[in-house]
Amino acid sequence: MKEINGIAAIVTGGASGLGAATARMLAEAGAKVAIFDMNEAGGMAQAEEIGGTFFKVDVTNEESVRLAVAEAEVENGIARILVSCAGIATGAKTVGKGNTPHPLEQFRKTIEINLIGTFTVIAHFAARLSTADPIGEERGVIVNTASVAAFEGQIGQAAYSASKGGIVGMTLPIARDLAQYGIRVMAIAPGIFYTPMMAGMPQKVQDALGEQVPFPNRLGQPEEYALMVQSIIANPMLNGDVVRLDGAIRMPPR
Repeated sequence: MKEINGIAAIVTGGASGLGAATARMLAEAGAKVAIFDMNEAGGMAQAEEIGGTFFKVDVTNEESVRLAVAEAEVENGIARILVSCAGIATGAKTVGKGNTPHPLEQFRKTIEINLIGTFTVIAHFAARLSTADPIGEERGVIVNTASVAAFEGQIGQAAYSASKGGIVGMTLPIARDLAQYGIRVMAIAPGIFYTPMMAGMPQKVQDALGEQVPFPNRLGQPEEYALMVQSIIANPMLNGDVVRLDGAIRMPPR
């Protein structure tokens, strides 16, 4: 979309990390931003800081999503930008200590939040947007968050990689589904970024991870993810694809 100013946007997982940086970027560009997150304290603080609105949303609960999308529309008008950053990162081997199988509930929860949750928000967002008048040649843009783990999942990342691989796999068919409505769909696959989870690690670990990135030889910053979102929104020919944002890293097995 050529103009973000005055446009309503939804950012899931917008209370922290990549989502918070994206919400801030959109708000600074003049968008009316609705933050969807389970973190009520963080989400409300972030919304107040950027002049947006916060909705406590469980992306695994379709009714929670439906209500939030409708309520955000009442508040800001019909949303034309959706950036899905809500997700969790879990780790467990297929066969763990003591020859125990991977906890199935952990696998299921990861898929439920990262993949099914992302799709649920997309479906409800797009259904409402499909009836709106286009702005120029398009109605809106959807940006999903995959991961380099979708392509080079490491040891212990079976569940996480499956969830992010699902996002990669559904990007093109959803873009094709929504082409008739003039709604574009893209995904970003970040590499190693400085997020709240990363911030909780010792500095030596952070530095070691950053050194794995060929160039820039450091961790990615959430603002750089937000910059890619901004570029996708601005460029109408970006559709149905996944952009790696990783400093040329290719993940080793461990």
